[in-house]
Amino acid sequence: MASGYSGKEEDGLRSGAPGGPGGGEEVRSRKPDNTAFKQQRLPAWQPVLTAGTVLPAFFAIGCLFIPIGIGLYVTSNNIKEFEIDYTGDDVLSPCFNCSQSYSWNSTCTCAVSFSLDQSFESEVYMYYGLSNFYQNHRRYVKSRDDRQLNGDISSLRNPSKECEPYQRNENMPIAPCGAIANSMFNDTLELYYVLSNGSLAAISLTKTGIAWWTDKHVKFRNPGGNNSNLQAAFRDTTKPVNWRKPVYELDTDPDNNGFINEDFIVWMRTAALPTFRKLYRIIHKNGVTTTLPQGNYILNITYNYPVRSFEGRKRVILSTISWMGGKNPFLGIAYITVGTVCFFLGVVLLIINHKFGNRSNSADIPS
Repeated sequence: MASGYSGKEEDGLRSGAPGGPGGGEEVRSRKPDNTAFKQQRLPAWQPVLTAGTVLPAFFAIGCLFIPIGIGLYVTSNNIKEFEIDYTGDDVLSPCFNCSQSYSWNSTCTCAVSFSLDQSFESEVYMYYGLSNFYQNHRRYVKSRDDRQLNGDISSLRNPSKECEPYQRNENMPIAPCGAIANSMFNDTLELYYVLSNGSLAAISLTKTGIAWWTDKHVKFRNPGGNNSNLQAAFRDTTKPVNWRKPVYELDTDPDNNGFINEDFIVWMRTAALPTFRKLYRIIHKNGVTTTLPQGNYILNITYNYPVRSFEGRKRVILSTISWMGGKNPFLGIAYITVGTVCFFLGVVLLIINHKFGNRSNSADIPS
């Protein structure tokens, strides 16, 4: 059956007459221009996957990734690391009494003894670690005022609403505001080496140089610029609820006080996982002597930070570093695994190609 559609009607539709062919304004055609780009006639390269191209790629990846993975894994294993848990949840723990009788208004000290079986030759980085602490919670991450932390006077007097419920206290603006600053880690750690005569030698702990340069010099600034009188700069503000002292008393060093205090800056860079570590101090290598010789040590702890309420744990980590950073065997294992799988697949495909590859070429095709 004829459809009743003719070429003349098509011409009429193209001319776009609302009342019939030939009338009104002409409607633009939707047909793409006859160009190589719009008609998809540009020259293109389409790889043809054959045994001659796939097998060398598998073997090349395997031969490249396996040595790299071995190098990364060996480098990671050469990094020395020692961890001390001082949560105090065990009755036999030296910090048990401090963990049970904690109060915001009082301090408690405890000492943990440990021994190093091998010396730490190079620079040693001292970290504190927390477990089951979710710094990655959305509301927690947003609970800060970056303009206030950058020294903006108006934000210092009127903190952002994102800081609620730690925006104001007793009708005074909190500086620094927000949940992140309010929960800042505030344990004090001191390390001593036990000499052969039983006396203690204090290990020098460097508290500067632990924060990112961009954080220290760009993101965090004290109000008033280089004003040496921080107490006046923070006038008419109050300390965070859980802090023992105001922000302008964090350190006696004016270059490490207020918003530019490096302990504070390190804490404000939130962690992505609930178990994390943050850099606390650096033990520099002193001349040709060993940084931390083999022997007995005592870690003195001013126990200020509670973790029982969220079933967390606290620890101290002493670690050296390498060109690839801290101890992390995962990257080396991942490279070795990928390289091994690719090499194994290359061998399997080579056997299959050798056994079955020539059959299709020699088979007779019926006419």
